Amino acid sequence: MVYACLQTLGVGVMLWVFCAGAAAQKLTPWPGGPTPLLSLSDYRGMHHTLAAYRNQVVLVNFWATWCEPCREEMPALQALQQKIGKERLVVLTVNYGESAEKVQQFVRDVPIDLPVLLDKDMEATKAWQVRVLPTSFVLGQDGQLRYSAVGLLDWGDAQVIKLIAALASQP
Repeated sequence: MVYACLQTLGVGVMLWVFCAGAAAQKLTPWPGGPTPLLSLSDYRGMHHTLAAYRNQVVLVNFWATWCEPCREEMPALQALQQKIGKERLVVLTVNYGESAEKVQQFVRDVPIDLPVLLDKDMEATKAWQVRVLPTSFVLGQDGQLRYSAVGLLDWGDAQVIKLIAALASQP
C-alpha cells in the first residue's frame, strides 16, 4: 500500500511526497556523488552536523509524523542503534517541515532516544533529493554515502544489521 501525502512548499509550489508502505524496501548501494551537507537543530535546540559524527556510521532518516510507515520505522531505528551501539552508529532523524511542538508530541507518544532534527524550511530535504517518505541514507565512518533506502525498511532484518555492523567495524 502506498499513501500519497500532498504538502505545500514555499511560494505555492506543490510537491507530492509519497509515504511508501507495505512492501519492504532494500538498502541499495549509493551510485556515487558527494554527500550533501546536513546542519540542523533538533526540537530541543541542539545543533547537529555530519562532521560531528566523523568516525561513526551515520543513518539519516527523513520522515514526518503524518506518515504511517515513518512512524512504524522509529522503534526499529532505535533498536538498530541499540544493537550496533551508540558509539558506532548514530541515527539522525530529519523531520519534514513540522513544528517543534508537533515533533515533541510525537516523541512523547512514541518514546525514542534519537536526535530528531527539524527541517522547517525543507532545505535539507531538497539538498538530499528526498521525494518519498521515509527515505534513509547510510554514511560510512568517513562521512561518505554508502547506501540508501526509499520507503519502509525492516531495520531488524539480519542482512541489514550485518551490513551496517560491517560498516561500523571498518577501521
